Amino acid sequence: FPWPDMLNCNKFPFDNDLCISVQFGNSQATQPPVSKICTQCEMEHKADGIMEQMCSSDFVVKLRIKEIKKENGERRLVAAQKKKKLLKVGPLKRKDTKKLVLHMKNAGACPCPQLDDLSGSFLVMGRKVGGRLLVLAIYRWEKKNKEMKFAVKFMFSYPCSMHYPFFYGAEPH
Repeated sequence: FPWPDMLNCNKFPFDNDLCISVQFGNSQATQPPVSKICTQCEMEHKADGIMEQMCSSDFVVKLRIKEIKKENGERRLVAAQKKKKLLKVGPLKRKDTKKLVLHMKNAGACPCPQLDDLSGSFLVMGRKVGGRLLVLAIYRWEKKNKEMKFAVKFMFSYPCSMHYPFFYGAEPH
């Protein structure tokens, strides 16, 4: 905010302690901090990281996203009906996959660069909690990404630790 005219130091004699000059008059207002990327979207794109994420997930699916809805501080991802491939089924039932709706908790306001463009496919990993499918990680499917190809190819032979299910607040199986 500018210094008010009635307090302009030019109106007073210099060096009489009646005026306090502007200390930081030329500085610009600080910009608000940029929102932190959603936790589901900040995952490492290295094969080991992807495979460990697969281990800690109940399900892994390759899909196309038809639409995204934001409500109650979360995002709901609605999958395209025909374009999905279940890579790890876990506790999913047929009714869960019929009309696949995935929930991104606490992701209503944070940026998710992967979802800026909905064209193409996505690799989504998550957990089933209380009948809802919660997204733990989402990656843009890149055919030429060697790390992703390697992770998907060897996901079933990867030695998942018994400790992974305890991450993300899940109960042991």
